[in-house]
Amino acid sequence: MPLSSHAARISIIFLVDREGRGGIKSRGDDDEPRHFSDSKDRPRSILCQHARQSAYFYQHAFGFDITGFQGLETGSTNEVDYLVQQQDLKFLFSAPIRPGHPKAPSIAEHGDFVQDICFEVDDVDAAYSAAVERGARSARAPFTLSNEEGEVRLASIHTYGDVIHTLLNRDNFKGHFLPGFRRMHEPGDPLGLIDVDHIVGNVELGKMNEWVRFYADVLGFKQLVSFDDKDISTEYTALMSKVMANGNQRVKFPINEPAEGKKKSQIDEYLEFFGGAGVQHVALLTDDIIHTVSRLRARGLQFLNVPKTYYEELPKRVGAIDEDIRELAELGVLVDRDGDGYLLQLFTKPITDRPTLFYEIIQRKGAKSFGKGNFKALFEAIEREQALRGTL
Repeated sequence: MPLSSHAARISIIFLVDREGRGGIKSRGDDDEPRHFSDSKDRPRSILCQHARQSAYFYQHAFGFDITGFQGLETGSTNEVDYLVQQQDLKFLFSAPIRPGHPKAPSIAEHGDFVQDICFEVDDVDAAYSAAVERGARSARAPFTLSNEEGEVRLASIHTYGDVIHTLLNRDNFKGHFLPGFRRMHEPGDPLGLIDVDHIVGNVELGKMNEWVRFYADVLGFKQLVSFDDKDISTEYTALMSKVMANGNQRVKFPINEPAEGKKKSQIDEYLEFFGGAGVQHVALLTDDIIHTVSRLRARGLQFLNVPKTYYEELPKRVGAIDEDIRELAELGVLVDRDGDGYLLQLFTKPITDRPTLFYEIIQRKGAKSFGKGNFKALFEAIEREQALRGTL
């Protein structure tokens, strides 16, 4: 049986603000947005080789609880799903279990990848119709999942690469997550991860503005900030990026494309090994990055290496901060400041065999930016890893 027949996807579900600050609009309703929900239930969906193994890894490396399951034992005859949770942060792992499953080819092509970033909406049918009218390509027309505990309405549209956005509404469902799921209680050892801060997509050269327009025209997002190849570059490589966000900036999607450089950039490397556009990394929010990163390192998670020289100029560059710089240097945590405060961040190495998907750990102390002052140090750290892989 081919390996791809065992592959799984991860679904990442963003629940956005119903208070009325940006989002999909109903047909003909140009003034009032089609508001998203700011529910506490925020799963995210990833495509991986084995759902159970992935859930186990996230439980033991990142401290997630395994809280839900569907599979053969619950009547799901074609795929297995595991739901994991830590505070407001939820990931869903889904694995086809039969040869010839329609999702197996994309997993064989991409490896583990974020396949679904969902939005919970007030009215699935209206949101779907509005998105399609505005140019979105349908992935699945509205449909209903139901059991004795109620029903969930869903629909899906395509975004860049093989990523989709599922629109769902669970107002009439009283069960655990979705119909067909069985509640589980396999606790992890939480380490302070709270929620998703932002999700970064990599797209092909010349495609960034196309997807910026998609999020603006179809989903009603606004451009928050942009970076060109002068902002994000080293001697050898560069990229360009624009950050799209909903009205209250609860949901933030930076979109990257490669720029001309002397050598192969991290975006070029990603596009080559992933086989096209996709989610590069997911930034996970914590309120105590020293605690979180110390625990992650103790569990064996590997991060990009930051040279000690980075910390020599740090006090002059960012000013006074609450943390001990020696402790930050020991852990490899980067710091940057903007007009609203400062942030602390660091990045894992790729978490699978391919140099594609990785995670950022981020703590915000007022800052609303994305660590522009760290771009050069981050790029150089990634280039060192590329050199070790022979892909620079």
